[in-house]
Formats: sequence, structure tokens, C-alpha cells
Amino acid sequence: MAPSSPSPSSPPKCVLFLFSAVILDAAIVALADLPGTWELIVPNAGIASMHTAVTRYGTVVLLDRTNIGPSRKMLPKGHCRYDPRDEVLKRDCYAHSVLLDLKTNRIRPLKVLTDTWCSSGQFLPDGTLLQTGGDLDGVKKIRKFVPCEPHNFCDWEELKDVELETGRWYSTNQVLPDGSVIIVGGRAANSVEFYPPRKSGAVHLPFLGEVEDKQMDNLYPYVHLLPNGDLFIFANNRAVSYDYTSNKITREYPPLEGGPRNYPSAGSSVMLALEVEGDSDYSTAIIVVCGGAQFGAFIQKSTDTPAHGSCGRIVATSPHPVWEMEDMPFGRIMGDMVMLPTGDALIINGAQAGSQGFELGSNPCLFPVLYRPDQPLGLRFMTLNPATVPRMYHSTANLLPDGRVLVAGSNPHYFYKLAAEFPTELRIEAFSPEYLSADKANIRPVIEESPEMVRFGQQFHVFVSVSLPVVGTMDVNWASAPFATHSFSQGQRLVKLTVSPTVPDVDGRYRIVCTAPPEGKIAPPGYYMMFAVNLGVPSVARWVQLVT
Repeated sequence: MAPSSPSPSSPPKCVLFLFSAVILDAAIVALADLPGTWELIVPNAGIASMHTAVTRYGTVVLLDRTNIGPSRKMLPKGHCRYDPRDEVLKRDCYAHSVLLDLKTNRIRPLKVLTDTWCSSGQFLPDGTLLQTGGDLDGVKKIRKFVPCEPHNFCDWEELKDVELETGRWYSTNQVLPDGSVIIVGGRAANSVEFYPPRKSGAVHLPFLGEVEDKQMDNLYPYVHLLPNGDLFIFANNRAVSYDYTSNKITREYPPLEGGPRNYPSAGSSVMLALEVEGDSDYSTAIIVVCGGAQFGAFIQKSTDTPAHGSCGRIVATSPHPVWEMEDMPFGRIMGDMVMLPTGDALIINGAQAGSQGFELGSNPCLFPVLYRPDQPLGLRFMTLNPATVPRMYHSTANLLPDGRVLVAGSNPHYFYKLAAEFPTELRIEAFSPEYLSADKANIRPVIEESPEMVRFGQQFHVFVSVSLPVVGTMDVNWASAPFATHSFSQGQRLVKLTVSPTVPDVDGRYRIVCTAPPEGKIAPPGYYMMFAVNLGVPSVARWVQLVT
């Protein structure tokens, strides 16, 4: 019997194969052409970082929880932790915190004594990392890490003479204009308190209870310090402006559509860069909230319920604020929003289905997205080069002084589990945005000289060099070093300074006259990464301390 001839409407199989190969090649080329690059920094950090913070000494503090059993990093001999109440290891010789040296990529174990599970943190004006709360024996604890040069020794210190008045688990910290820290909310803690402690102790904040639901979607509230001194507090799907000095709600914002946005349904949030526009004098603050889980996904433990991809943007300081809605290219739960030195925001990490919690997420969202706030509505998102390592529950992302973004953590399991579909992740990576590409090297500025300390409102000079002649005015932007955990960077802030036109100086350098922020409401006292930005390309930052 003769073989049948192909149908006139069906192409030969060889043509189909060729067509499929062309599509596959095109897809590979398309992925290769997406902006940004990835690099592996540390193959095995020994711990999965649930909390991450960058210090002014070029080191990074990575912190997990203590009651997780064995990590993959040992403490030095003779430095074991003894805790008769620990259900897993009463004699614990494993590190649950480490210090990364960014120059050498070496890891040094740190010793933390009490449980830091789902705790909070913030840098103090002197550069000390304040760390508060946690679970079990850590719920009321206050810890400090005083950073040091990498060749020196520094470690965690648990304060013995003071503790939190209320147990804080899943709370948020924010440094205030006077350099003190407010600690907001937490599980069964609908109140705020301060460090250093105030005579008022814990102050009841009814709003946090009002937005609590069956899933407790009021945990890890998004807290932003507004330029008028109030706090923008977002929990579940609602936000208020809060005057912590009088314990009064000064404004209620319209609800944000799209379901809950905070833990255990968290998307993420940033306050866009503060800048002077005309005579506004830093008076405008814009908040963006993106992503989240559908209500019920956490209660039902539904790992395949799609995350939503909507973003809400609101001018929090407007007389008549409304949410402007737009959609990301992907639905995303557990993403991290990182303010870049340029004023753009990077959205990275997370999953496309499920919720936060152990083994409750699926379908990793490997594609970072760049949010460009100055673009028109509908054109603000750009999809970037995808990762190969899933980063879901308990992952972090932090801006580094060289403009890269450090990505660490991801442990969707109660203990360390390395043989799983989504294993406990011990690798540390760095993502380089497109502004670090080789073809932009000749316009990348280098800060040659700048002050190490400035006062509020002080005018100062920054000297830079650039390979190609400078056209126009460079920006000088200050970025805080936040405490990143659970899809929100506590204390994250970017301030664009008032600058003069960039003018040539001696030895081929350029001089920029800058004016420091006028007060702590705009930029609280402390250490900032100072970037010079030329045509959208940032320098390596120099650290500067802002003092009163």
C-alpha cells in the first residue's frame, strides 16, 4: 500500500520541525537580550537568610532563626549556644547568622542567642543595626550588631537591661526624624512602641486591629516616613497617615482594590524617591504597593491559587489621594521591591501562586521587573533577564554600594531541606541592572572626593570623574540601607539632593555643589550610600553620615 501524501493544509514534518526550531532559537535570543545579568557570589553561605542588611563597612549581615535545627555553618569551637527550651537542639553549635565580606565573598559565622524568627530591624544613626523581637524566647528581645571592618571582630549583642514591652512577631521598624525607632504591630500586638523606650510604653493603635482578618493579613505592615513627619501605614488593603507624637490618625486613604497585600498574602511596597520639584521642597511622597495573594489562599493552603499582579500607586501627600492602578507583567507573591540609585524600583524574587508560609507557594517568578515611575501609565514595567534559582518564602533583596542587588535566602520548609522541588537555598547571588552593562562604562561616574559627614541643610561639594565629557547635570542621590525581610525593606529610602549644574574642575574632574536634606523628616539621621548618577548610570557609592 502506498504511503499517504500529506494533506495540502498540513506542512511536511521537516518543515514543522524547522519552524519549531526557529521559534525556540528566537525565544533563546529574546531571553539573552533581556536587560540585566546574574552572578553567583557565594555557592554556600551555610544559612538561608530570612533577614538581610548591608553595613557601611562593605559587609552584609544575614540572619535566619535559631530554632531551625542544624544549619550548614558551624560556630567556632567553644562557642556553642545552650538553650534548654530549644525543642530541636539544646546544645546548638551551628551558626544561624553570618557576615558576608563583599570584597572577598568570604563568610564568617555570627552567634545569635534567642530566636529571631520573623523579627524586625533598622539601623540607628550611629550605624548600629537594631534588631527586635522574634518568636519564643526572642519575642521581647532587643539585639544590636555594631558593624566593624572585615578584618576586625564584631558579633551580635543581646541587651540585658531593656526589652520590648510587648512581644513583637512579624512587626515593622522605621527610624524616625530624631533617630529613634518606632516598632509597629506584630502578631497579637496592635500597638506601637519605641527604641529607646519611652515612658508611654506600648501605645495602642486601633487601626491595626480593624484591618485584621481571619488570615491575620495585618502582619509586617508597610511603614513609610512621610516628609510631613507622619507615618504612612499600610496593612491588609487599607492605609492611614499616623501622627505617632499624638497617637492620632490624621488621614484615612481609600482602600486598595485587589485583596490583601500584607503577610501572609504579601506583595511589596516602596516610597518613590523624594525630590525637590519647583517650590515643593520634598513635600510630595508617592507610595507604590504591588502584588499579593488572593484572600483564602493561605487559609485553604492552596498552593496553585494565582497571585494577583496589580499595583496601586498613590500620592500620599495629595489633598485628594486616589489609587492609580496598573498591572505588572506577572502575578507575584513574596516579591521584593528595591529602590535603585536611579529612582527606578526593581521587583524581584517571589512566586506566581499560593501564599506566604511553609510550602504554600508554587510557580516561582524568575523574571525581575523594572518599574520606571517617570514613564506614562501602561509603560512603566520592563521585564528583565530571568534568574535560574527560585527565591520564594524567606528570601531577600538588598541594594549594594556598587549598584548591584544582592539576592539571598529562600526556605519554604520548617527545617533545612536540600533535596526538594524548592530546596532550602544557601546560594547568594547578585543581579546587575542594565546600567552596569559594559557599554555604559564610559559614562559611569567615579566619586573622587566627597565628605564623610554632613549636617542637615549643609552645602557641600562632590568631585567626580567620567571617561566621556559630561553633558547636562549629574544627580546625587542618597540611598538608605534597609532591613530586608518578608518582601519589605524596612526603612528603605531614596532622596535626590538639590544640586548645581555639573562644572569642570581641575585634573579633568567635575564639581557638583549639593545641598543635604533640610531635616530628619526628609532623611532621618544616619548613614547613606551616596551615588552620583550620570545619564541614568550610577557611580559606586560612598558612605556619608547625616547628622544634626
